[in-house]
Parts: sequence; structure tokens; C-alpha cells
Amino acid sequence: MAEAQRLICAGAELADGSRGVRFDVPTAHGEKSGFVIRHRGRVYGYVNRCAHIGIEMDWRPGEFFDDSGLYLICATHGAVYRPETGECIAGPCRGARLEPVEVVEQDGCIYLK
Repeated sequence: MAEAQRLICAGAELADGSRGVRFDVPTAHGEKSGFVIRHRGRVYGYVNRCAHIGIEMDWRPGEFFDDSGLYLICATHGAVYRPETGECIAGPCRGARLEPVEVVEQDGCIYLK
């Protein structure tokens, strides 16, 4: 039997290059903070921890993109990430990656798989 998916938000809540939605990611040792964003029409989920020093990335809840809406940016030290891969392309952790979280958009909603 397939595992149940957990609802994160309505798909309409995510606009390209705009606010993300934070949610809890269950783990074997409790929960981690996660976030989901939309970039070029697709949704992507990551653990809300910068690859540099492991602090939450958003400068205000849900604010993960830079001013251009093209890249994710850590509010503390300015690490810049590609939204589609989580790869750091500029800043103190260049080459490192955000930890992905598997999400799916289905029937107008975003789910944690």
C-alpha cells in the first residue's frame, strides 16, 4: 500500500519567484523545518537550512528568493542557490547543496511525499 501524502498548501499559494511556504518535515528524530517554492512553473522542496552553517534561510517567513526572483538566498551570509537543484553558486558554501524534500503538485495542491 502506498504511503499517504501530506498536504502542504494549495498550489495557487505559490507564484513563480515569490513567497514560499514553510512546513514541518518529519524525520526519525523529530521534525525539521522545510519550505516549498515555485520556479519556472515547477515546485521544489528543501529543508530550511543553509548549507553553510545550518541556519534557517528566510529573512522573513516564506521569503527565500532574491530581489530578481531567480535565485534562493540565505538571509544571514548571502549564499545564493539555484532553485531547481539547490546548488550553491555564490557565497561561502559554493558547490554545496540544500537538502531536497520530495514534494508533488497534484489536483491543485502541493503535497509532501
